[in-house]
Amino acid sequence: MSGRTVLIVEDDVTLSRVLADNFAHEQYVVHTAADGESGLHAARRLKPDLIVLDIMLPYINGYEVCRLLRRDGLEMPILMLTAKSLENDIVLGLDVGADDYVTKPFSIRELLARAAALLRRSNGHVGVKRFGEFTLDLSSHKLLRDGREVVLTPKEFAVLALLARKPGRAFTREQILQSVWGDALFVTVRSVDRCITTLRKKIEANPREPRFIRTVREIGYRLEESWEL
Repeated sequence: MSGRTVLIVEDDVTLSRVLADNFAHEQYVVHTAADGESGLHAARRLKPDLIVLDIMLPYINGYEVCRLLRRDGLEMPILMLTAKSLENDIVLGLDVGADDYVTKPFSIRELLARAAALLRRSNGHVGVKRFGEFTLDLSSHKLLRDGREVVLTPKEFAVLALLARKPGRAFTREQILQSVWGDALFVTVRSVDRCITTLRKKIEANPREPRFIRTVREIGYRLEESWEL
């Protein structure tokens, strides 16, 4: 993993130092942040290869940090650290975009192994997803069709990026609404439906019979598994 960058967002000074030392020993370039706000700014600025993110943080908790990064289209693997072992807490972390989690107390060797596995799965293609004649570049916020840009609104891009993270998985309208629109006032799930409609018009040959963005009855939407990473 020589040369890979990792951002550790952890408010426990001792644990942060232990994690930093162990990642450095494995030849990672290590950055640290001690609260959610500074961690969010660091992630946006540095765009590290991996983020190790505690859930219980000052100012902004780890769930919100993760949600905001995914809303921004940042696709680096995120490994969450949590003192909570309840299934609902773990599911919430995965729902907002985390790729894996480790429950405290944990083995450093296990954490390093999971981090390495996440990076192997990313395989150097973090931020780029392809389907058919399309390329979705999450870093530059562009959708290309055969090399030509398809102009999307920020909300259209955010919805497409969210669905692209988990091809084949059904997202509820409420999940999409919370991830993309957050706590905006006067916004309902109808905004999700309208956004999907305009997005389909831009990427589907026949929006009435969509090939890529499929409706899941009584639930929401999914992106077909035919997407290639």
